Amino acid sequence: MRELGERAVVVLGNHDLHLLALAQGHAEARKDDTLDEVIAAPDRPDLLDWLRRRPMIHVEGNHILVHAGLLPQWDVAQASALAREVEAELRGARHEAFLAKLYGSRPNRWTDDLSGADRLRVIVNATTRLRFCTPEGVMEFDTKGETTRAPNGYLPWFDVPGRKSASSTVVCGHWSALGLRIAPNLLALDSGCVWGGRLSAIRLEDRRLYQIPCGEAGAARGR
Repeated sequence: MRELGERAVVVLGNHDLHLLALAQGHAEARKDDTLDEVIAAPDRPDLLDWLRRRPMIHVEGNHILVHAGLLPQWDVAQASALAREVEAELRGARHEAFLAKLYGSRPNRWTDDLSGADRLRVIVNATTRLRFCTPEGVMEFDTKGETTRAPNGYLPWFDVPGRKSASSTVVCGHWSALGLRIAPNLLALDSGCVWGGRLSAIRLEDRRLYQIPCGEAGAARGR
């Protein structure tokens, strides 16, 4: 992806941030990690430097690209502004301190008076981990299955009535159990390649869908 230069725009997700934190010694390796090649690469510093300079959100026309989702209280302008706060920390001299305080699921909702690590953590969790939340924007991170498994009082973030970003089309992934979902204001493209499903892409101009099967070999690489 790095070699594609400006021909490709990628946004950061939870696994990318885990890699950055792991490389700085601020996270423990997980048993299903597949990051050893990056950690041991001779050009590791360049790869990690490139990664931490990727955006959290990308807006183009009426489309907004984000890894996981947006809180219902955020319109596109606010979400973009908050994403820039995280990007500034990741790209700045204090990025190690930021990564050291990255992990955790609290606070679990947005309020405008949040500051410091709590504020940044909520922004990161919403954009890279969000699946279910209440209509008031309280996030829940334990449930990872299909939408029918939503805890009492929680909804998929994109189904919250009155969601302020609903006038734009959100392009996202992250939620492999959700599967491919194409709606007027949502393009959820994670179709389970990591589990041997399909890798999906969509052409925005006409919404033509492209898919390739991942199969067992793809699933092994994805894990």
